[in-house]
Amino acid sequence: MTILDGVPPALGAPAPEFVLPNVHGTPVASADLKGKPALIVFYPFAFTGICSNELYALRDDLSEFKSAGVRVLAVSCDPLPSLKVWDESEDFGFDLLSDFWPHGEVAQAFGVFDAKAGRAQRGTFLLDAEGIVRWSVINEPGQPRDLSAYKEAISQL
Repeated sequence: MTILDGVPPALGAPAPEFVLPNVHGTPVASADLKGKPALIVFYPFAFTGICSNELYALRDDLSEFKSAGVRVLAVSCDPLPSLKVWDESEDFGFDLLSDFWPHGEVAQAFGVFDAKAGRAQRGTFLLDAEGIVRWSVINEPGQPRDLSAYKEAISQL
C-alpha cells in the first residue's frame, strides 16, 4: 500500500481550495468551480500508459459529463510545458492543471500526494455545485479507475 501525504477530504466536507495553471498558464481556482459540479481527477504522469488511457476515456465520453453539467479537471505534478505538449497532441477538451510548484501542494491538500515517488496518486473527487465532496476514490499504483463509477456517482448528484 502506498503511503500518501495528507488526508483526503471526507464525503460531505468542502473540497480544499486551490489555484493551479492550465496548459495556457491561465489560473483555474476552486472558487471558479462553484455553481456547477466538478470532477477532479488526479493522475501520476502525462504520456504514460494507464494515465493516458484514463484521460482518453474521459475525453471520449466528455459529452456525457458536459450534458450532466459537470466540469472535468485533470491534475498532475507534471510541469506545465509537458502538459501543454500532451494536450496539443491529444486535444483532451478539458483542463489539464499543473501541480508542479510548489510541488504537489494541491495533491497533498486532497490527500493523494505520494512524496516518495514525487507524484499524485490516482485520486478522483466529485464535487457538487457548492464545492462539497460527494464521491471519491483513490486507486493504488497500476490500478486504473472505472469510468462507469464516475458516471454512477454523477447520476446520484
